[in-house]
Amino acid sequence: MPELRRDPIVGRWVIIATERAHRPQQPRSAPAPAGGLCPFCPGQEDKTPHEVYVSGRGPGGPPDGPGWKVRVVPNRFPALMIEGELERQAEGIYDRMNGVGAHEVIVETPEHGKSLADLTDEEVTEVLFAFKARILDLRNDLRFRYVLLFKNSGAAAGASLEHAHSQLIALPITPRQVTEEIEGARRHFEHRERCIFCDIVGQERKERSRLVFENEEFVAFAPWAPRSPFETWIVPKRHESNFEAEPKARLGYCAQALRTTLRRIGAALGHPAYNFMVHSNPLRDPSSPSYHWHVEVMPASTQSVAGFEWGSGFHINPVPPEDAAEFLRKVSG
Repeated sequence: MPELRRDPIVGRWVIIATERAHRPQQPRSAPAPAGGLCPFCPGQEDKTPHEVYVSGRGPGGPPDGPGWKVRVVPNRFPALMIEGELERQAEGIYDRMNGVGAHEVIVETPEHGKSLADLTDEEVTEVLFAFKARILDLRNDLRFRYVLLFKNSGAAAGASLEHAHSQLIALPITPRQVTEEIEGARRHFEHRERCIFCDIVGQERKERSRLVFENEEFVAFAPWAPRSPFETWIVPKRHESNFEAEPKARLGYCAQALRTTLRRIGAALGHPAYNFMVHSNPLRDPSSPSYHWHVEVMPASTQSVAGFEWGSGFHINPVPPEDAAEFLRKVSG
């Protein structure tokens, strides 16, 4: 059983998950497996745990069979386990709890050689709708407080398999980084009675120097203080604190913004490894007037994190966001 341990000084929780060391490793540069050996390819559904969500399979199609467009399965090597109780305990001054949660894999396409950026807007919409469906299901489990949706693309970004997929982890706590965002947004709202994310969207649309892409419902821009080169945020224009509250029609606009951003980053930087994360309001929290869900895209940096970054928490970024945004605007998406 994995476990969660809390740092008593800064309050940061760490997952201790020894089973993750046994997961398979397939480099991003590896060719498509011969003979259909990839567990995420059609016809290999028996190589994964039973699906918990599927789209595209027609009526009467057998569960865990081919014919799907998006498929969600539990991770075979989960960071947290779905079974059991939290059993919060103290060990002297330390706090721990059982590593209870959910860890799922969203297989984004049945086509092994395609990346998320290669899909159509409609296909990416189906992926985002699968995200929404899983959050709505998992929030019924009262042990969970937060669902983090994320993607690791490429070995340098932490991906262990080549076939296009993203992941979610349902947690019994809200991640510290999200909590800091929520608290910072709340302070801004208490002072100015406005959502800080709405203010940022308004300023980026007005100034346009950091704007990467815009459609009717979403903007993509380089944030004012990016942690790494070409970090890009995708934020809805309409105020909404919860990702799962978005209707499918607006998720289609998000899909267009996300796909365009990934294609431009790929064209500009030679298809780097990257991560993206969806930050949303915690599960079952009421809709917040101060917080605003968003996607953060982080191309894998050629710079390694060194002693200063680890010791101070500061990030050193040699690329001004204005330059990064101008570069991305000039490449075709």
